[in-house]
Amino acid sequence: MEVNIPEVLAEVTAIFEAYEAAFVADDTDELARLFWSDARVLRYGIADMQHGPEELAAFRVAFSAAFPAFDLARDLDRTVITTFGRDFATASTLFRRASAPGQVGRQMQTWARFADGWKVVAAHVSLVADEPAEG
Repeated sequence: MEVNIPEVLAEVTAIFEAYEAAFVADDTDELARLFWSDARVLRYGIADMQHGPEELAAFRVAFSAAFPAFDLARDLDRTVITTFGRDFATASTLFRRASAPGQVGRQMQTWARFADGWKVVAAHVSLVADEPAEG
């Protein structure tokens, strides 16, 4: 299996950047389009979890309604995108927000290519203290 075929890596990097733009803009329609529309899709969030496209869509709409002025802007750090062959990839990144000082977010996505393009098939987001705990 070939890892990081240049043109595939470029495709996944572009779709990851499109995802980030849609996320920061709170574009719920585009975010829904970027996730696999199948009962097996899942997303585990900071304080939530969704199984299936219906739960994902409901979460996005509810979040937007509950926090209409929430600033979703964030700074990404240590983003790693890795492709495996031509149809499978992972994207992992750290993120920080001015609204969450002292915390670092971790985001991981699994992407797969379908007939209608690249889709997130699984995602996980968590938030932890930005500095390692002393032990």
